[in-house]
Amino acid sequence: MIAGAVVLWLGAKASTIKAELEASTQLVPKLKESILQNRPAEASSTAEELLRHTAAARAAASDPLWSLASATPWLGANFSATAEIARSTDDVATLGVAPLVKVYDSLNWDKLMPGGSGTDLEPIRKAAPAVASAAHAVRASAERLNGIDAGSLLPQIAGPLTQARQQLSSVVDELDTASDAAGLAPAMLGSDKPRHYLLLVQNNAEARATGGIPGALVVLTADKGKISLSAESSATELGVFNPPVAVDAEQQRIYTDRLGTFMQDVNFTPDFPTSATTALKMWEQKKGEQLDGAIAIDPVALGYILDATGPVSLQDPQMLALTEGKLPSQLSGKNVVKTLLSDVYAQIKDPKAQDIYFATVAREIFGAFTSGKGNAKSLLAGVGKGVEEHRVLLWSADTAEQSTLAKYTLSGSISGPSVPAAQFGAYFNDGTGAKMDYYVKRTVQLVQQCTAPDGYGTVKVRITSTNTAPIDAATSLPAYVTGGGGYGVPPGSAQSNVIAYGPALAYVETATQDGKNVPFGAQRHDDRPVGILSVRLAPGQSSTVEFTFGKIVQHSEPEVVVTPTVQSMDKVILPTQSASCEATG
Repeated sequence: MIAGAVVLWLGAKASTIKAELEASTQLVPKLKESILQNRPAEASSTAEELLRHTAAARAAASDPLWSLASATPWLGANFSATAEIARSTDDVATLGVAPLVKVYDSLNWDKLMPGGSGTDLEPIRKAAPAVASAAHAVRASAERLNGIDAGSLLPQIAGPLTQARQQLSSVVDELDTASDAAGLAPAMLGSDKPRHYLLLVQNNAEARATGGIPGALVVLTADKGKISLSAESSATELGVFNPPVAVDAEQQRIYTDRLGTFMQDVNFTPDFPTSATTALKMWEQKKGEQLDGAIAIDPVALGYILDATGPVSLQDPQMLALTEGKLPSQLSGKNVVKTLLSDVYAQIKDPKAQDIYFATVAREIFGAFTSGKGNAKSLLAGVGKGVEEHRVLLWSADTAEQSTLAKYTLSGSISGPSVPAAQFGAYFNDGTGAKMDYYVKRTVQLVQQCTAPDGYGTVKVRITSTNTAPIDAATSLPAYVTGGGGYGVPPGSAQSNVIAYGPALAYVETATQDGKNVPFGAQRHDDRPVGILSVRLAPGQSSTVEFTFGKIVQHSEPEVVVTPTVQSMDKVILPTQSASCEATG
């Protein structure tokens, strides 16, 4: 009789826990939507409802009989795991969600966006401790759940445990990012003293490993949240550095001393911290100004910003005279890439004038961004997309700040905490000495081979390039675009140095071009294997290069980072192809 009553009681508690946790799970999408749509009152109400459900689940799992059942052999682990899921869920709601929603409710999101009078940074500073505390609480809950041995649990318990772990894992990453952003943003936006950054506007029409040649240079100043641009210059104006600026010997061996000789070539390396520090040393040598960091952005990312702010008009009389009405006076997300990376070369012959045009457009777009045009959601989405595609990169001269930035793809690092264990890379450096990369379309695909009997993996990096320039490019395109044969490449052809990186400790074993083995350069960069091959394409020609990386010790899912080009990344990076691995007797 007593045993039956206990079973019924525990069954009732189990039903309560299940119902309350399911109800709380269903509220999460609603809460996210309220936050994304900037409805703080609705978010607060949903958070309160969520707290009621998680508290009820926790109370049911804290029942004395449930605790007693957790101590019994075999089945006890299931009761204990269920209780831990309920406790962790309630901790996340109480210590994570509730404080964050309260902070969110107190922020004026319109004032947080850039404006003519600057950004109000004090609310971010005040919110930072609450965000950090929430991140810590959620991380602690995730660690507790990860410590449970799921192998001994019933499927009815192991399934929800796995789901809870996955949900918390993504939340932990998001909260850690929010915590770091809240901690960094005020100082980096000049809350204590003005910050000065070198803005490198990368030109994807002439490829460099991080995106494109940094032809246009502008100093971006952040002072109490107000952003302004000044000191426009160009890589050409800075000239040649002789002797070259010092770079580490390993990268100099791979990319030659051009890394430290020309501003145009500081990003031959895909490692943006190296490019940034070299660029700042060059600026200090020639301009006598020590800057606080560097930012890189390309026209595609500028287009994402224009999608949010709306078009900008070029009213500068110098610009109007320069273009003679042959280029659009109004730039939008739809025409800015073609204008900056193609049309400008057809209409403006003087390279110095081209750099001026580039810098002016960048200034106008940043002016729209900092004037408060566009809504916060669209602007953040646009900048976020640029960061995700490696089109926006950031480096800080402050050691503590940079150590935090190094955790994220925004840093553009090729090694360190932001780089997954099984990361590959496909990078491109122009070899034409001109602007032909606007016409080169590429795809990159990882081809995962069967794991060898010794446990090592093998992955091929397959890169297909096509020169889409018109057949008569030699005569129909300006010499400034084709190079005019000045660097030994026939006009209309496009030459690229194709560079592939494997994961640490692996080796680059072979390279093929269109199915045939070819000689290639093999190097190492921060213990990552590097393969380099030069590819020349006549108009209309395609070529496929494959680098085979072996002795791979990482068993996580491989992924690849690719130089951002004028193409959409979802058209460049193809899904990983896996070989069919059948056991043989």
